[in-house]
Amino acid sequence: MEGDADRLARYRSKRDFAATPEPPGEAGAAPDGPLPRFVVHEHHARALHWDLRLEREGVLVSWAVPKGIPPDPARNNLAVHTEDHPLRYIDFSGEIPSGSYGAGTMSIWDAGTYETHKFREDEVMITFHGERLHGRYVLFRTRGKDWMIHRMDPPEDPAREAVPEQLAPMLASTGPLPPEDGRWAYEIKWDGVRAIGFCEGGRLRLASRNGRDITARYPELRELGRALGSRDAVFDGEVVAFEDGRPSFQKLQGRMHLSSEHAVRRLAQSDPVHYVIFDLLHLDGRSLLDRPYEDRRTALAELGLGGSSWQVPAHHVGDGAALLELSRAQGLEGIIAKRRDCPYTPGRRSSGWVKVKNIRRTDAVVGGWLPGDGGRAGRLGALVIGFRQEGELRYAGRVGSGFTEIELVRVGALLEPLARASSPFSGRRPPKLTRFVEPELVCTVNYAELTQAGTLRHPSYKGLRDDVAPEDVGPPED
Repeated sequence: MEGDADRLARYRSKRDFAATPEPPGEAGAAPDGPLPRFVVHEHHARALHWDLRLEREGVLVSWAVPKGIPPDPARNNLAVHTEDHPLRYIDFSGEIPSGSYGAGTMSIWDAGTYETHKFREDEVMITFHGERLHGRYVLFRTRGKDWMIHRMDPPEDPAREAVPEQLAPMLASTGPLPPEDGRWAYEIKWDGVRAIGFCEGGRLRLASRNGRDITARYPELRELGRALGSRDAVFDGEVVAFEDGRPSFQKLQGRMHLSSEHAVRRLAQSDPVHYVIFDLLHLDGRSLLDRPYEDRRTALAELGLGGSSWQVPAHHVGDGAALLELSRAQGLEGIIAKRRDCPYTPGRRSSGWVKVKNIRRTDAVVGGWLPGDGGRAGRLGALVIGFRQEGELRYAGRVGSGFTEIELVRVGALLEPLARASSPFSGRRPPKLTRFVEPELVCTVNYAELTQAGTLRHPSYKGLRDDVAPEDVGPPED
């Protein structure tokens, strides 16, 4: 703790009290009650964190806890020791203005009293008696200003479940509109990249359909974690890029494959994506997977989420034909019909969710390419694609339309190191001039129909994707 005579000197040196509403640095008297007081502030500063402050010898001994006070002994959280604060700070809440130290919103998350068991230079053991925070905890120094905070008592809520590390998204089958029997609700089919959002300790982590961490690609979405504060949640949704008010998968391509942090930050400002949230899978220590879709949707709506880069679109109970026609008129891919009593089955394709399409779209494995002619002479002219069936790659046609010049160059460069001498296709052979590649890339295409021979008619390229494994790409359900 602070060892100098004036324990609030550091507090005062960091602040201009003509600019900030924080209380001036004056030491206080001994506590009036039988037990010393504590406060936990939720501090929406440059990085969201929680400030734990303990009344001790006329000041508030303070730690910044980035992920909040752990509710379970299974997890320790970092606590960074900061300067002592004056006792009047125990009641402070408000807006610390921009340009000031600690700028942002400060609110009281919890307050109460505590019992002291140990209070040493490298270890503090106490029992909290607050409205939200109860039980015995220990803070112990690890290095310099870095401490850890650990709950010593069993979880106050024994039934509380930790936020899962991974969760595969539930998948929809393809089919016609279900009957209008009151059992179905309908949503727009969003044309983007599926993403499970894990929110914990004010932080958002996004995972793609195959479990890859894609958080760094979309920094503008991190504010969702801050908006939830201390609440834990897991969402299912789609990362979407909008163009002229409509989702554009091709526009999203400009964000999906960036590796430069500078380019990511620049586009996050100039051309932000949105996280469209349509399901809630976990909330405040409770799994919602077994709950009916209708209940999960109600709980999602009650969170009142809405931000500059995320949204919870409406769902419609009944009258799916009207929503399908509206989506068709707006040039959208289609709608999803969801059984109102349907649980969430991670990683499984369910008849309780049905894709009803206006536009036929599928993923395909790239097994080769054909050189172009004219302006494309000597370079990529068309991709040679296929589907996995019974463990083998089956030829499904070639796609040469839908490319921009930039995309032709980019995809051509990706294909070059994948070259191989033999064909990866089994059964029906691709065109003679095909230059074969290792079947590692997956592309998305629009098409007119799937023929009886298993090829796509009039396919049009929409982009590459890295959230789908080639071995999982089978033929579409036409």
